[in-house]
Amino acid sequence: EIFGPVLASATFETEAEAIALANGSEFGLAAGVISSDLERCRRVQEALQVGICWINCSQPCFCQAPWGGVKNSGFGRELGPFGFEGFMSVKQVTTYTSSDKWDWYPETGPSPRL
Repeated sequence: EIFGPVLASATFETEAEAIALANGSEFGLAAGVISSDLERCRRVQEALQVGICWINCSQPCFCQAPWGGVKNSGFGRELGPFGFEGFMSVKQVTTYTSSDKWDWYPETGPSPRL
């Protein structure tokens, strides 16, 4: 990864070859796709193994959007609500509030009251 005013370029014959070249890197912070064919842009960005993809623009950063890479470009996300996920542990909680008996095994008949 290069953090500076540098443009890396490579030649390719097909869309698949371009994607393979980009994904062949051990890094995956960001990529840019430039084309007047927005369907092609969508298809290419779906195939790119990066955490950030710019289409027909270069490096806008929105504080509400997740920021982070994949592969050896880090883990997790910063910024926006996604930035908190690395510090959270999700727990599913179900509370039964009915006064009716809870029937653990309805196929075998009534169960003992909790």
